[in-house]
Amino acid sequence: MAASPQAHVYVLALIFLGAAVVAVPLFRRLRLGSILGYLAAGLVIGPFGLGLFSDSTSVMHVSELGVVLFLFVIGLELNPSRLWDMRRDILVLGTAQVVLSGLLTMLYPLLVVGRSWQSSLIAGLGLALSSTALVMQLFGERGEVQQPHGQKAFAILLMQDLAIVPLLALVALLSPVHVDGGDPIWLSAAKMLGGVAAVVLTGRYLLNPFFRLLASSGAQEVMTAAALLVVIAAATLMTYVGLSAALGAFLAGVLLAESSYRHELEADLEPFRGLLLGLFFISVGMTVDLRLIARNWPLLLGALVTLTVIKTSVVYGLMRLLSNRHDVAIRTALHLSQGGEFGFVLFSTAVAAKVMVQEQATLLVALVTLSMALTPLLAALAPRLSRTRKAPEREEHFEDACGSVLVIGFGRFGQIVCQLLLPEGIDVTIIDNNVKMIEAAERFGFKVYYGDGTRLDVLRAAGAERVRLICVCVERQEAANRILELCRTSFPLARLYVRAFDRVHALELVEHGAHFQMRETFESAIAFGRAALEELGLSQEHAAEVAEDTRRRDRERFALQLQEGKNPLAGSDKLYTRPVPRPEPFTNPQRQGVALNPTTREEETPEQNTKGDGDNPPR
Repeated sequence: MAASPQAHVYVLALIFLGAAVVAVPLFRRLRLGSILGYLAAGLVIGPFGLGLFSDSTSVMHVSELGVVLFLFVIGLELNPSRLWDMRRDILVLGTAQVVLSGLLTMLYPLLVVGRSWQSSLIAGLGLALSSTALVMQLFGERGEVQQPHGQKAFAILLMQDLAIVPLLALVALLSPVHVDGGDPIWLSAAKMLGGVAAVVLTGRYLLNPFFRLLASSGAQEVMTAAALLVVIAAATLMTYVGLSAALGAFLAGVLLAESSYRHELEADLEPFRGLLLGLFFISVGMTVDLRLIARNWPLLLGALVTLTVIKTSVVYGLMRLLSNRHDVAIRTALHLSQGGEFGFVLFSTAVAAKVMVQEQATLLVALVTLSMALTPLLAALAPRLSRTRKAPEREEHFEDACGSVLVIGFGRFGQIVCQLLLPEGIDVTIIDNNVKMIEAAERFGFKVYYGDGTRLDVLRAAGAERVRLICVCVERQEAANRILELCRTSFPLARLYVRAFDRVHALELVEHGAHFQMRETFESAIAFGRAALEELGLSQEHAAEVAEDTRRRDRERFALQLQEGKNPLAGSDKLYTRPVPRPEPFTNPQRQGVALNPTTREEETPEQNTKGDGDNPPR
């Protein structure tokens, strides 16, 4: 008896989930990463493997929603001000990478394979676009999205996503086939601008009241449905006006980055994002035709090496030219060495427009897939090729890490914090990523684990899920902010005490959920000033009162600045800008003035020159 359509759907879901559950843990255990596991699973179950699926295209259309959700979550981690700060990397670095990589890559099909310059140009520019889904997934697994190389790579990827629009227009321009019924250029541009404006205005003025209204209902499933609705609506609108669906989702995420519902949205979408993104990589693996690769392996091998060398060299060279460090440049370049999912769209459009033949497009799709499979291996080489650590890296396993307090950063600040905790018998787990410092600490008897506190997997391994208190004592503001964000999202039960760089940073930490913050120089300056007062003659009790008054005024000013949206001028009246009138010197004044030298007029006070004191008449 034939299976019903409903049963057929269940069988398909069973195959997909089963393949993922088997392949991903296996590849992660082999330290090859989950993405290679998804690709391998797609290869096995696809039309060129066991043949359990015959149509990979329809699966990819559904799974592209995972890419859209992924871009939305990335947008939630940014805000308009940070995006504006990245404008130089997006416009200059991103544009230069697409143009240079495209022009150099086109030389391979043009000179080696003998294709026409039109098809070679489209092939080169399509291969210049890297995979946003792949690269950002790799960064997410390693907790490197907020690292300098993660931010640079994301700026380039964002420009590449925007570049798909002019590249599709270029295909139409090069096409020998005239297509009637298309909109004029001015109308297409107006639609695009209108679509972007609609997303921006909606996100700016409507989404927060919308989510506030839904949250008041108390229905959790409605909030999840609303999050999906926002993402799909933005993606649909962008697709309708001719832009990328991922761009619309990203814009919606950016506009909600400062919303109080940001973490709720991210948590609601995480299961959908993870499953659909895995489905996307499975569908990519399903496109790999092993027979085609076997017939054309010399050509594809040469193309793979050429593409990897060109894109890595271009990105590295441009970043060094723009004064980026070697370690940031090499990590970014190796992560962007592959082709991307937008290449599939461009190549299929080029075939429909008669710019290239189907055989060439099929080979290009295979090349993109192979380059994506190679990327996790290249990314694993990045730490070895960067010179950020002179000493060899250590590998920690955290088996005996069982403290009730996790201290992240064991520099000058963290060492003093531990000196207060350890004498009270408090079990402390300490992590730091400075190998020389760790080795020096071990000579004094400290157990410091090697680990990057900005990585979620390291925090989990160090026991952040079990501790009562997490003390973030790192020096860099960006690292402290990243750790705070990870801990607030992933370890909500732990109290978070964070070292602040300055007053502005302290305000940001409080705004983002730190339970306690302390500016690294505040208390030392208070103690310094108190000692100075005592040296000038104040009693210890009076100096302590002045110090406490300064603390109180600072707390009041800090609270006012928080209330007024981090306004630096708020609470200015709490600052002393001139000496407070008081008797001088710092001793109790005598009831009667005594002239030390009655014959010297320069040593007389102004009061003595104007009036008498009862015993001595004014002179």
